[in-house]
Amino acid sequence: MKGVFVTGSNTGVGKTTVAIEIVRHMSQTRDVKVRKPVETNCELSGQNYIPKDAIALSAACQQQEDLKKVCPYCFEIEASAEMASTESGKKLTLEDLALACMCDIDESFVVVEGVGGLYSPIAKEALNVDLAIELQLPLLIVIRDELGAISQALLTLEAANNNNLTVAGVILNVVENNNLSNKEALAAYTKTPVISFSQGDLGAFCSEIEKLV
Repeated sequence: MKGVFVTGSNTGVGKTTVAIEIVRHMSQTRDVKVRKPVETNCELSGQNYIPKDAIALSAACQQQEDLKKVCPYCFEIEASAEMASTESGKKLTLEDLALACMCDIDESFVVVEGVGGLYSPIAKEALNVDLAIELQLPLLIVIRDELGAISQALLTLEAANNNNLTVAGVILNVVENNNLSNKEALAAYTKTPVISFSQGDLGAFCSEIEKLV
């Protein structure tokens, strides 16, 4: 299996926004497939749940797949994937999610997006990090570029290292312009590549992503 596992320091840091641009760029030269095996806070429309993040990720691919392959486990409850699945009467397991990520990928480059942070509960007695271990894909860690970003990044890098996971890079998501110089400051504490993501300079970001993956 070849690809990357997109995770973050927490929920709401912009993992999906960053992952969409990675998928869109890499699809220009590669056969790319996306997997967001589980999504919560999905709107119920008729008899179907609408996983907004998975739909957006899938739309970034050159070739569309059945949404049930992209995101087979959808829940309406706004909670951790573990709690949402339990409350819905579905005991979601780590094996379920791993198999979903590996289903029909063939020789494609796979972009997998996890949920929440690296230690977020994702299935019965399993964390996001456990899925990353199962898949053994290099991590791209998304951190919101804000006050506290250095601590968040270093803690997530430590968690990855403690679980013997390879980190391809840290991505600082510049949601609002600031003068914090987090990229330069973080580089002093880690040898892991640190790159910035900004909707206003996607060209530079995509060039850096090519070097990482």
